[in-house]
Amino acid sequence: MELFRILGIKPGVSGIIGSGGKSTLLRTLGEELPGRVILCTTTHIMPFPGLELYTGVSVEELSELLAEHRLVCGGRRSPEGKLIAPGLSMEAMARVADYVLVEADGSRRLPIKAHASHEPVIPPESGQVVCVVGASGFGRRVEETVHRPEVFCRLTGAKPEEPVTPTLAARAIAWEGLARQVFVNQVDSQSDWAGAGEFARALEKTEICVAAGSLQKRIYRRLK
Repeated sequence: MELFRILGIKPGVSGIIGSGGKSTLLRTLGEELPGRVILCTTTHIMPFPGLELYTGVSVEELSELLAEHRLVCGGRRSPEGKLIAPGLSMEAMARVADYVLVEADGSRRLPIKAHASHEPVIPPESGQVVCVVGASGFGRRVEETVHRPEVFCRLTGAKPEEPVTPTLAARAIAWEGLARQVFVNQVDSQSDWAGAGEFARALEKTEICVAAGSLQKRIYRRLK
């Protein structure tokens, strides 16, 4: 089954937060979703290779581009060459696209993320938020695998030198309460699947939906 169906991605604006594959998830969902799709950010991301990029502020121009290219990226170029938030509002882009997928978080390429008070930058127009978790972080020390380890330790009671268990990672997400859908990425082995299962079981008493798999291998499964 396609990942967008497993995650229940709805038309409109969706925020993607967390770590361990946000940009890859945006690209994967953008290729799967029916209709016109815009990929963008509220923070900064690398450009998507092969996608048309719209940097302007005209709804009419963007609509014309979407008529020619079903999947496009919206944003402005920073001096460093990354993409930052588009000049058009989320509401304006949602008027001409069926789906607007927004990477709303930074993680410094680490597989696990906890959030400071000013994070993530979720657009108020978002109808849903999906959190990505990198399974490659399970079993590694908090201090080496978590972006903002001090926040993670405060949320979970862990020490910086302790390993990140799937249960601790799930506990942090539940305490933050930012997302109703979680995708555990980088699940490439039987031990990874066991870790993803432990993660899902730790959220049994919540309303959070959990899916897991490998974006690289395009293998996905709903766990909860």
